[in-house]
Amino acid sequence: MTESEAFEPRPTRQRACPSHQLTGLEPVLARVLAARGVVRDEQRELALSRLSPISQLGGVVEAAALIEAHRTGRILVVGDFDADGATSTALVLRCLRDFGFADTDFLVPNRFEFGYGLSPELVAVAVRREPSLIITVDNGISSVAGVAAARDAGIDVLVTDHHLPPESLPEANVIVNPNLVDDRYPSKALAGVGVAFAVMSALARALGEPHTRVPARYLDLVALGTVADVVPLDQNNRILVSQGLSRISSRQCCAGISALLEVAGRDKQDLTANDLGFAVAPRLNAAGRLEDMSVGIRCLLTDDAAEARELAESLQSINAERREIEAVMQEEALEEVSKLDVNAPAPCVVVHRASWHQGVVGLVASRLKERLNRPVFAFATESENRLKGSGRSIPGVHLREVLAEVDRVHPGLLVKFGGHAMAAGLTIASDSLDDFDTAVVDAMHVLYDDYRFDPVWDVDGELEHDALRLDFAEQLDALGPWGRQFQEPEFEGRLKVREGRIVGERHLKFQFDANGECIDGIAFGQVRMPLPSPGDEVNAVYRLDINEWRSRRQLQLVIEQWSTIASC
Repeated sequence: MTESEAFEPRPTRQRACPSHQLTGLEPVLARVLAARGVVRDEQRELALSRLSPISQLGGVVEAAALIEAHRTGRILVVGDFDADGATSTALVLRCLRDFGFADTDFLVPNRFEFGYGLSPELVAVAVRREPSLIITVDNGISSVAGVAAARDAGIDVLVTDHHLPPESLPEANVIVNPNLVDDRYPSKALAGVGVAFAVMSALARALGEPHTRVPARYLDLVALGTVADVVPLDQNNRILVSQGLSRISSRQCCAGISALLEVAGRDKQDLTANDLGFAVAPRLNAAGRLEDMSVGIRCLLTDDAAEARELAESLQSINAERREIEAVMQEEALEEVSKLDVNAPAPCVVVHRASWHQGVVGLVASRLKERLNRPVFAFATESENRLKGSGRSIPGVHLREVLAEVDRVHPGLLVKFGGHAMAAGLTIASDSLDDFDTAVVDAMHVLYDDYRFDPVWDVDGELEHDALRLDFAEQLDALGPWGRQFQEPEFEGRLKVREGRIVGERHLKFQFDANGECIDGIAFGQVRMPLPSPGDEVNAVYRLDINEWRSRRQLQLVIEQWSTIASC
């Protein structure tokens, strides 16, 4: 596949707009919200009071009682090595310390030494710290052996997680997970940090005043972890993210998030979910991918601005190294993809090279699935006998269900696996790659044989040229936060080119003529597309963006795809 082939324009499809009762909005804005399921005025409210009742989440009352019973003991929080796990860990520790729990600490596995979750090997390390209670955050639902090892050592265990549960649950003292069978909590899309926030909120209620308002202080962490984990932005998650963004914008965030925004060059005042997802989260995640997430957690825990800045700069350096590694791996992955039969593409793509970094294969899988519109599994060598894989999926294909089908038909092929709809991790024997490739394709045929892989770009219709203005972009922005399953609005229409040029080696910069006004546009990563000439018209899919430069705000169109309209 060539770069230009990756940017062949997709057919577009206008999002359906159900009937709605939205008032006080311009028709386009009402249409955008209705197409995303917001059809009544009260659904627009993103106040904390509109969160689903925490009491409906199974196990939170028991979890609060268990934690309170260990108030004089030592509590160890065991997190995952990604941004969701880091924010969950920092949230729980900050809350517990504010509640007056004096003996608290954290332990996060090094992915290269211990792998994912509460493994028996990690428990052996935890035992040396003599905790009376282990709280897992963003992991633990699949840690059957690890939880058993902890209980055998006389340690109580509270599992808080959001990943889909296996058939056999760990025998923890309490489990809190909205995705457990028969759990009544209406929002199944909570990230790990959202579950942790619910547990801390239940504990705050149990402890009573003056503790009841403590968890809300850390909604900045909840927003960051929720956006970073790319969970669906249902009403509950939109409330959590919106409230967290509001705290950050009003400078009520932890020193670590403030420092990470500064090193990323992002302004807290006009912060969006995209800033968290594309600027802060990658810097935090880089530590878990290449080194140890402990530095990221310490960055989120410190209240010292100087220390936070130092840790943020360290994360910045690690992320720069990650980007260099990823760039090489992406090129190599594209070489592997070029060997595929483009006339009969498989419903799932499996790639591997022995030299790949196991902490970065998930990013490679993500980039490839965007290009191919197929689920992708990318593997790196974990040891002489094992391969570590990371999968990324596309809307409508539940990746963990695919792996469960592989495991059902080929028991023993997967050494271990876990995940959710859009992302999954697994380990296989080093000589089983071809068998896995065959098995996962078979599983796709069984589960998704009728799935249409033809890529279609969902758009929100056309905009009149007089809507291409800064204040309208600001009104759109105010309807957010945007994210997975609450996508940022994208529009389709004809634009007349005044100028097109290459900037930054890989991007195209445009100036468009809209009713005599000059509108800037940018097409990221599309340098190999042939530039249109001045006066040409293009048909474009674009979104409205606000570009800030030297304190000046102006409208910019981000061009997702475009094609020159042939002259008659």
